[in-house]
Amino acid sequence: MTDSARAFVMRHTRLRPVPGAEHLRLHLADEVLPLWRATQVETHDDDAPIPYWAFAWAGGLALAHHLRGHPELVAGRRVFDIASGSGLCALAALDAGAARAAAADIDPVSWAAIELNARAAGRRVALVRRDVLDEDPPEADVVLAGDTWYETGFAGRIWPWLRRCRAAGIDVLVGDPGRAYLPAEGLRELAAYEVRTTTELEDRARKSARVYELAGPAPDDVPPTG
Repeated sequence: MTDSARAFVMRHTRLRPVPGAEHLRLHLADEVLPLWRATQVETHDDDAPIPYWAFAWAGGLALAHHLRGHPELVAGRRVFDIASGSGLCALAALDAGAARAAAADIDPVSWAAIELNARAAGRRVALVRRDVLDEDPPEADVVLAGDTWYETGFAGRIWPWLRRCRAAGIDVLVGDPGRAYLPAEGLRELAAYEVRTTTELEDRARKSARVYELAGPAPDDVPPTG
């Protein structure tokens, strides 16, 4: 974690309980647009992505609620949090008793935020600092995908990767508030939660977000035998 990324997170966020999930604390920002602009200035990149790492998004919050109520899903197991952002889902899994958790993201500032959040929680999260969506499934028992269906290009890449994970015998849990690119088939709803989001980019402060499990592999997902 570079000193500049760590300083940037500290300068633009406050460590505080996550609304509606106060057992977890994250470095959170108050507003998206000023931080987004600050990110563009810091990186000298007018196309810098939204600072997803600075907010508790609805899908991740739903997964955090679900794991708290159903710790048996991750207890004693290896968890992989894809597109981790703040590390919310990885930390929720550890709080629920996961044996270990890895968090993958491609944003260097996200890496700093995850490490700071893990340190504040007294937890150890393994960082995966690369795009894993063209790789084989990770060495994990459970993959968590919180709020990953917001953009068509990313949705088109993460869906086949998640299906490969499931075909490899990994449990896949998805948290989402009904975003446009959420697959219409292949997911089994487990629960719904009213969550309090921490960003004004959502259309309302409270949203209904659902947790799904990826159903068993389709026949064409199963490797041939013999």
